[in-house]
This record gives sequence, structure tokens and C-alpha cells, in this order.
Amino acid sequence: MMELLLLTASAYFLGSINFAIVVMKGTGRGDPREKFSGNAGATNVYRQAGLVWAAVVLLLDFGRALLFSFLALHWAGNTLMPWVGLSLLLGNRFPCFHQFKGGKGVASFIGFTAGLSPLASALSCLVWVAGYAVFRVPFMASLGMIFTLAAGSLIAVSWDATAVLGIGFTTALLLFNHWPNIKDQFKHL
Repeated sequence: MMELLLLTASAYFLGSINFAIVVMKGTGRGDPREKFSGNAGATNVYRQAGLVWAAVVLLLDFGRALLFSFLALHWAGNTLMPWVGLSLLLGNRFPCFHQFKGGKGVASFIGFTAGLSPLASALSCLVWVAGYAVFRVPFMASLGMIFTLAAGSLIAVSWDATAVLGIGFTTALLLFNHWPNIKDQFKHL
């Protein structure tokens, strides 16, 4: 149990290092939360700094999440692993080092799921590409990705009740993070 507490606390604090903010400020481009969507994530970095810097942010978020995924599998097992992922996403969304205003956490969810189900992680990227090709709206493509990752995670943990609850809270957090986009989309229908 002590390992789980240490791991979830570490996931939150290291998840609170927002790479979009660090990279943008480090390259002299300012705070990504001040332009376009106001989100501190790879998509907004792409809008402000281009593909290369967005890819750097995406890979850093993915890599950190994958590392925590492997640590969680080793120390917590499949049953408790999703709770470490939730803690990582809470750090990404509400970072204590960046005034509790961070990114939406999709890249972290991809990386974290990759340790549990590489197939679901890869499939979610294809779903994103297909969703973007159809809708031409990044958040709509991300929603398809989120549901694919959640389904793959549920299958990988064999529907264990404790794990399902953690995956459910994580999915709910990601949908909450996208709620302003969802509401705005419904206004246009």
C-alpha cells in the first residue's frame, strides 16, 4: 500500500510539470494558455509553435505516462494501476506548479494506456486520425480516442471492479476536461 501511495503522489507531482508550458516558455514563446484555446497541450502548442514543438510536447507527455504505466504495473498491478493513471492526469489537468491550470490529459492517457494495452493505444491514434479526417475538429477526434483507450483498458484489466472504477473516473475526468468544447459544439447543431 505504501508503494501505491508513493506512486500516486509522484504521478501527481511529476504530472504537474506541464511540458507545453515549459517548452513554450523555454523557447521564448510565452505561456500557451494565453492564446487560441487557452489549453496547455500539444494541440495548442502546434497552433502557436508548429509541428516540431507540438511533437516534442506530445512525446514528453507520452514518455512520462508510459514510464508511470510500467512503474504502476510493477508496483501496483493491473487492479490498482488505473488509479496511478488518474493521479497523473489530475496533475496534468490541475498542475500545482502552474496555478492549477494545465492540459486536458489526452497524451498522458495514450502513454499510460500503452503500458497496459499497446494495441489500444495504437488503435486510438488511428481513431484520432479517422475522426479528424471526418470532423476536422481536434477535440472530436480526441473523444473517439478517449473511448478507444478506455475500452482497451477495460479489456486489459479483465473488467476487475477496482480497475474499472479507476478507468471510469479517468474517462470522466477527460470528458470533463473537454466539456467546454462539447457544449460549444452542441450550440452549433
